[in-house]
Amino acid sequence: MNRFSLGAALFAGLLSTWPALAQQSKVGDWTIERRAQDTHCNASRGYKDKDDENRDYVVVITYSEQAIVMIYDGWEWDKFGEVLRADLGTDDADIMKKAKWEVMDKTTLRGIFAYDQSIMDRLAKAKHLTLDFEDDDDDSIEMQIPRAGEALAALKFCEENRK
Repeated sequence: MNRFSLGAALFAGLLSTWPALAQQSKVGDWTIERRAQDTHCNASRGYKDKDDENRDYVVVITYSEQAIVMIYDGWEWDKFGEVLRADLGTDDADIMKKAKWEVMDKTTLRGIFAYDQSIMDRLAKAKHLTLDFEDDDDDSIEMQIPRAGEALAALKFCEENRK
């Protein structure tokens, strides 16, 4: 009887933590999660770039039926709230010309775009994202996004099953 009670208690404990466990998963080095303060699920990836003085970078992608949001953290920016224009592309395709990116803080840029499945399809096939800034031939950002298709599939699953 004690074994049964202990087993039932452990099972009940597991069930009580199940929603917390289901809120986060990993796909390679991507984290797919829905944080308590967020309305939607996020796919995030942090990495060190050996080709850029081992600097730390973070890429976050989230979406809803209305918008796709991308966040990039890694460069230093001078003016918070400044709006920059940059061509957004992947390894082999342009996604959007003169996309609008907002400087959120000292190191963070955010782009918010109208939802378009073709953008998601291009992201899913990409290994790199590029931002080529308007009027500046020297400045561009290349974000590494390996296994993006798997991460976006997990993000879609998270989004469809969020509570």
